[in-house]
Order: sequence, then C-alpha cells, then structure tokens
Amino acid sequence: MGEYPRLRAIPGGRPDSEPATPEPAAPEPLWREVLGQRLRVLRQEQGDTLADTARRAGVSPQYLSEIERGRKEPSSEMIAALAGALGTDLGGLTQQVAHELRTLRTSLSPQRRTGPVLLAA
Repeated sequence: MGEYPRLRAIPGGRPDSEPATPEPAAPEPLWREVLGQRLRVLRQEQGDTLADTARRAGVSPQYLSEIERGRKEPSSEMIAALAGALGTDLGGLTQQVAHELRTLRTSLSPQRRTGPVLLAA
C-alpha cells in the first residue's frame, strides 16, 4: 500500500489468505472393491484356497486374487461362475454386495447419521 498513500485497510475486511477448506468426504467404495471383499469372505468362510475356488469357477487363481483385491471388474458371467463356485447365486451375491454398499455409504455420510429429515409442508 506504499504506492497509494491515501488508501488504508478497512478493519473487518476479507482476510489475506483463504479460509481453510473442510476435508473432503471419504470416497464411496467401488462396486468391484466391495464385490471382491465379499467373495474373499465367502471363500474364507468355507475354508477354500484361491486355487480351489478358481478351479471350480474356471478361472486362474491369479485372476481371482485380482478380483478379490478389487483390481479387476469381472463380467456378469464371471461373477455368476464365482458365485456358483462359492455355493450361492448371482442374485444372492448381488444382494449381499448391495447391502454392504448401503451400510458403508451410511457410515461415510454425515447427513445420514443425523436421522430422518422433516420437511415443512
């Protein structure tokens, strides 16, 4: 402000630095990640190895491992084959994954933790 001697700062004005932005919300998990976790839980509950389940589903253990880690997004036919190899069906597996996604979304969303919202008529 040295070059404009008649200008002066007004108290209560805008701060020189931007206010801190709130931390972004945790990202919602991807379908393939939750699917992979669910497949791994089902396999481990049965005491199966990757090789056992992969052989029954007709895939390589490496590919199944990548699916379980959420790195590959398998086709619906592949998901159905894996579900069958684990003693369930595509519909049941899909319901389990959808339930887990809803549960995770609710736990990540601050708005959903506050309870129902009432709207004025």
